[in-house]
Amino acid sequence: MCGIVGVVGRGPVNQLLYDSLLLLQHRGQDAAGIATSQGNQFNMYKAHGLVRDVFRTRNMRALPGTSGVGQVRYPTAGSSASEEEAQPFYVNAPFGIMLSHNGNLTNWRELRESLYRVDRRHINTNSDSEVLLNVLAHELQSAANGVSLDDDAMFRAVAALHKRVRGAYAVVAQISGYGLLAFRDPNGIRPLCIGRTETEEGVEWMVASESVALEGSGFAFVRDVEPGEAVFIDLEGRLVARQCADNPQLVPCIFEYVYFARPDSMIDGVSVYDARLRMGEYLADKVARNMRLGDIDVVMPIPDSSRPAAMQLAARLNLDYREGLIKNRYVGRTFIMPGQAVRRKSVRQKLNAIGSEFKGKNVLLVDDSIVRGTTSREIVDMARAAGANKVYFASAAPPVRFPNVYGIDMPTQSELIATGRTDEEIARAIGADSLIYQDLHDMQQAVRDINPKLSRFEASCFDGQYITGDITPEYLARLGQSRSEAGQDEGAGGLRFNMGHTSDDA
Repeated sequence: MCGIVGVVGRGPVNQLLYDSLLLLQHRGQDAAGIATSQGNQFNMYKAHGLVRDVFRTRNMRALPGTSGVGQVRYPTAGSSASEEEAQPFYVNAPFGIMLSHNGNLTNWRELRESLYRVDRRHINTNSDSEVLLNVLAHELQSAANGVSLDDDAMFRAVAALHKRVRGAYAVVAQISGYGLLAFRDPNGIRPLCIGRTETEEGVEWMVASESVALEGSGFAFVRDVEPGEAVFIDLEGRLVARQCADNPQLVPCIFEYVYFARPDSMIDGVSVYDARLRMGEYLADKVARNMRLGDIDVVMPIPDSSRPAAMQLAARLNLDYREGLIKNRYVGRTFIMPGQAVRRKSVRQKLNAIGSEFKGKNVLLVDDSIVRGTTSREIVDMARAAGANKVYFASAAPPVRFPNVYGIDMPTQSELIATGRTDEEIARAIGADSLIYQDLHDMQQAVRDINPKLSRFEASCFDGQYITGDITPEYLARLGQSRSEAGQDEGAGGLRFNMGHTSDDA
């Protein structure tokens, strides 16, 4: 999962981009990058690490311009070891384009081959985002037909891209001399929204993965980008939008509401916080059906994503709620840390138990989900070491049994604790006395209760149904093998480019 942002401003936007990436840091801690546009000159800096560590004063001074794009990233397709695979990506022809992408293309290998053999475009990395950039560049060149770009040409290019590309993609792209182009895949799997603010110099626009990036940067939320829609904002602040897909449908990723998005964000008409509260209510009903409530002394969340669900569960069942696990906020989210060994080690650094809240009690721990089980097992051990009498476990999401191919870093079934195990076997594997999972229908209904227009969700990691219709067992096996070979080594340092739109590819 990644966080992306694009800005068209009236003054320098480097600080705006930096601030918005800080607000999206939860979506990826592997790398960060910013690219700005000043006249016909692109300026870019990107490196491995957190936003606050990547950008120094000297880097920010080297990013002048009144428009630009940025990204925070963790790796899906491609390797985290290479600086070149951090984003934004750049291509010099046509016009000069900087692109940031959130999601994952399912046919990127075929596209890369077609780009090389048919379109005669060179791909320099193993990143699907560079493939997507070159598909966009080729289609813009074809739509422009050798003349300057106009709105129709841009929208024709995005429409052609939709026909070639499969998978999940939310995109912001800076086109030198023209402005910001943003678009979303025809299924709307990954989120993208638009914000606006008025300054003395005129209107400014921001497009970002989550509404929290807009509001925290002083922009008013306008609306979500529709599935298949393209939005173009020129350098004067004029916004135009057009539907570019033949059969768009809104099928958002359910994991955004469960885990990834910040609770203070709105995604496709749904408050993430309210959705998590509703998940807690449905989970409470299942706990009541399957357990003797008198056996539970206290309900505790595993911070932070599960807190709304745990609070609502405890209130609905009239059980005591306690914060028995304290989080070290200076350790990254373990689910999206590269490398299982790093994840396992970080759990104890990330959480500490308050012994008095556990000693002699039967504790119901509530988490948003269980993916690999590493964190769950460590936390159950911590609870027992702190003196808990019984440790029960509840997940606000169903068992994760299938790989996700649309941008979530869990591509191999062998990594998933629920694969090939019953609920009772999973409980034993994590060391819990009992385990209760949310039902898939209830989790989806929790979101649908808030926005009834959401009739479908991308929930492939729970039900194995892939919305793009092109995922085969052979594809999953190949993807798993590529992830094993890629490794998860950390890198250091940074890359800086100062590029005019006629220079060589970065």
